[in-house]
This record gives sequence, structure tokens and C-alpha cells, in this order.
Amino acid sequence: MRETLNPHPMTEKHDETEHLAQNWQQQLSGAFTCIDDLCGYLRLSKDQLPLSTAASQSFALRVPLSFAASMEKGNPQDPLLRQVLPVADELHLYPGFSDDPVGDLSAVAEIGVLHKYQGRVLLINTGSCAINCRYCFRRNFPYAQIQLGKQKQQAALDYIAADHSITEVILSGGDPLLLNDAQLGGLIQQINPIGHVQRIRIHSRLPIVLPARITDELVAILASSGKTIIMVVHCNHANELSPRVTTALKLLKSHGITVFNQAVLLSGVNDDAKILCQLSEQLFKHGVIPYYLHLLDKVRGAGHFEVGLTEALRLMQEVQTALPGYLVPKLVKEQAGAAYKRYAHDLL
Repeated sequence: MRETLNPHPMTEKHDETEHLAQNWQQQLSGAFTCIDDLCGYLRLSKDQLPLSTAASQSFALRVPLSFAASMEKGNPQDPLLRQVLPVADELHLYPGFSDDPVGDLSAVAEIGVLHKYQGRVLLINTGSCAINCRYCFRRNFPYAQIQLGKQKQQAALDYIAADHSITEVILSGGDPLLLNDAQLGGLIQQINPIGHVQRIRIHSRLPIVLPARITDELVAILASSGKTIIMVVHCNHANELSPRVTTALKLLKSHGITVFNQAVLLSGVNDDAKILCQLSEQLFKHGVIPYYLHLLDKVRGAGHFEVGLTEALRLMQEVQTALPGYLVPKLVKEQAGAAYKRYAHDLL
């Protein structure tokens, strides 16, 4: 698991167990960043896959072992693998796809602050992620220019303090849980004195792809905040809910943290009503509320993941028929300049 080809990829059970016993920073540093290593671990020949080195150079491969361990070895169609594998389709130019599909850049109110919707702002805390999902709507985002740093953070907090209509601060990125405990705890402590902020919402993929990040120390920091803490995780397929993941989710819930899930409807991953139902059932079983199912944001490089609106609505009709209402996520589309996320049925 190195940048260059490893002639002895991690395949032995004891090596995997040893790696997953490491702390989250060690696991993060050992993530797969080389196609050869990932294929070796999964016992796949590169000839079985529509790989693209050019795509990986444009948007790097990054996959923690804790996520790869939930993939089916020898299966080139594995739905988790499809989410992270650089393929030639990423190089195709699909009509209507762009670098800024949801209008983030026009919503920048201050360096590191996106203010799109009434009552809430989003802080871009970091440009880094534990995993590079190929459909990421910020895969082409200019983080170097926009993300918060130590010198810029106070200006962002001053912006929030000056606008009394803001009741919720959303920590995003990248992934805000890649901040270490001192950084994250310090930011929360700086938000706490802003009286009109009632909630801090954290959008993170780490509880799913790197569950070792959810430690007793982290949860204590979140639970001790003077604000209501909401965790919005990102899980697209029930196979992502490994025992390590469900243990992490249980730890969050045990400290009174509300956990929602938002998924993306992806061709070849979860564009099947039974798969969507299974995802909702498993999430709820482990204390997570299905929240949003997003239509694909039309970011350049992700056109091969798109599921058409008519097909998406048909799938959701099947899901609504099969599940009680509280297990049915809202099928939504984020549109640049809109005052809120649009329900998919309103787009017809």
C-alpha cells in the first residue's frame, strides 16, 4: 500500500487485522493510493477493469483499507469499488457537466464560508478527504483559495457572529473530521459563544469509510459542546455498513448525537429499489435516519454515474411502496442559485 507498485500487496488476514487495529491517522496514511495495490488486494486483474491512469492523475485514487475490506474480492462489479475506481469514462465530456455544478463559488460570502440558504452557513474546513469518491461534486473545487486556515478562521467566525439570522453552522470540506481533536474542538469552542447559533452540523464520510476516527475522545468533544450536534454521514450501499462502522455509529448515538444519512443515486451502485430499501433498513437498524437521496450533481468527470430523472422517480415509487414513510429518504436535486434543495418530482 504505497505510491509505487508493491510486489507483496496486503492479502493475508493477519496483516489486515493488524492494520485495522492502528489508530485512525495510521490507517489514513496507509490508504491505497496505487491502482496496482488496490487490484492486488482485491485479487483483480487490471484487464478486468476499465481503468484509466489519466483519470487517476486528474483526481487521485485514495481508499482506506477499512472501506476496501468491505468489497467483494474478485468482483470487478463490486458497488463499493465502482465508487472509487478511476475509469476511462471520467475523461468523457458529458453535456451539462461542469466544475462547479451546484454554484458553490457564487455562494462564497467570506473565505471558507458558503452562504446559500437562509439560516445556515457552511464552513469549508479542509480540502482533504479520507477517500476520493469519483462522483464527488467538489472534485474540481479550488480549495487552496477557499478553505479556512488559522488566519482566515476568525474572519469567518466574525461573519457568523454578525448575522443573527444564522442558527446553524455546517462543517464541511473535504471532510471536517480530518481535523485533529484539538483543531475540531477549538473550532467548536469558538462557535459556542455565538448565541444565535443553535446547532452545529457535521457532514462526514469518515464514520463510514474510516470508522476508527470515531473515538471516545472525539465523541466527548462533540457531546460537551454547548450546541446541538448533528452528524450527517454519507453511505450509498448497505455493504458499507461493516461491524466496525456500526460500532462507530452506535458510539455517536450513545452520546445523544443525532445521525442522518445522505446518499447519492449512482448508476451501477444503488440504482435498484431493493438495494435502496436494504440501505434504509440497515441504516435505521443502526440508529441512522435516512435523510436525502441526491440526484447526481453534474460535476465534470462523473457523467457515467448519472441516473435519469424519470428512472429515479420510478425507483423511488417502488421504495415508497415497500417501506414505511420514515425510512424513505427525500429524493432531491441541488441547483445553483436555488433557495433550497429541490424535490425531484418538482423538476418534471
